[in-house]
Amino acid sequence: MTPLHDHPLRYALTNELHARPSPVIPVPSTAVFMALKPAQDAVARDRGRDRAHLFDLLDRHGAAHPAPDATHHAAEVGRHGLKWENHTEVTTWMAFSDGLTERPFDPASFDVFPTDWLAAAPGVRITSILFRIEEMPLRDGQCDCAALGRRLEEWFVAESLASSCVLDEAAVLASDFRIDPAGHIRMAVFVHPNTGKRRVGRIIQRLCEIEMYRAMAMLGLARARKVNAEMGALDRRLADLQAEMSGGAGHAEQVLNNLMTVSAELERLEMASSFRFGATRAYEAIVHDRIEVLRETRFEGRQTLAEFMRRRWDPAMRTVKAAEARLALLSERAMRAGRLLSTQVEVARSAQNQEILQSMDRRADLQLRLQHTVEGLSVVAISYYAVGLVSNVLAPLGEAVGVGKTGVYAGVTPLVVLAVWWALRRIRARLH
Repeated sequence: MTPLHDHPLRYALTNELHARPSPVIPVPSTAVFMALKPAQDAVARDRGRDRAHLFDLLDRHGAAHPAPDATHHAAEVGRHGLKWENHTEVTTWMAFSDGLTERPFDPASFDVFPTDWLAAAPGVRITSILFRIEEMPLRDGQCDCAALGRRLEEWFVAESLASSCVLDEAAVLASDFRIDPAGHIRMAVFVHPNTGKRRVGRIIQRLCEIEMYRAMAMLGLARARKVNAEMGALDRRLADLQAEMSGGAGHAEQVLNNLMTVSAELERLEMASSFRFGATRAYEAIVHDRIEVLRETRFEGRQTLAEFMRRRWDPAMRTVKAAEARLALLSERAMRAGRLLSTQVEVARSAQNQEILQSMDRRADLQLRLQHTVEGLSVVAISYYAVGLVSNVLAPLGEAVGVGKTGVYAGVTPLVVLAVWWALRRIRARLH
């Protein structure tokens, strides 16, 4: 049997399906999550620094290093499980351990990450989460919603609280998506006793992705607000230029130059914003997808995560889309105005060229008339001297036959003039 040749990327692309497995998290447990990114140019960052930061933490606990080009890694650091991922713009860290802290959402849970190590991080925090994962309180084999509700009211801000049953009531999720005094988002997960550790890990992974991509998408809102402020001034300038487009040719050229300046500014804004707006669309899609796979059902009449996002987060995403659409519309308006002005300038220049050609025709006609006049004078001048020469030659002959010098002049003059005129005409005909 002839062996088949694999595509060079076959294994690498297939392994991408298994590149980021969800952690296996027991119940009860505590988990912490954080996402770090450089403040600027996150896509072009030195990923070697991210890996060096990971190696530093692993070396403190004597854990093995990942492959040099790895984008994810799982390890044990002390009594905590660690999951590290390197994304396009962010680097994420998750640590989890068995058992619950005596104080709900105790910031000391983040002590798994040493203070000096955090200070040396190659990036800034975009979000961080404190998870409290415990068994669902039951009564007669069913969720004790009243007892669970009292805990939620104690832990979260009621006005912002979003909670729901997920995955066919395998767990109840809750969060108010507010930053607590320690700087973290709090999330509680109450797990049904029949739910396995891997499923718990997938739930936690989905919640981390929802919060991380929500936070990353909000960067688009900050960019949209900045772009809107700049577009307001450019919009007014563009409107003023369009109002001035009825001027003359010289005025139109000046307006066209100003319009090119506005178009260059709009192009700069598009180039500076295209990646962020595109990334925001992608992050928005991921957030909605992760919420959808949770298969939420309402818990005790409270708003679900999907409802919370629609009310609190989707308006921000619509603002980003509106800014992107407005920027594209302004660029199109500037292009249309530029084409119209270019046409106006070309028409004006064509008219000027036509006038120049007509002026050149008139000058050529005058030159031709002047040439004819000069030719006439030339015939007279040449004839004058020619008559004198011919008459001097024929004078003796005229005397011999009884014709005086005056008679010779009179007889020779018409013939000489006619001959000169005919000769100059032949020369001109040959030249043309």
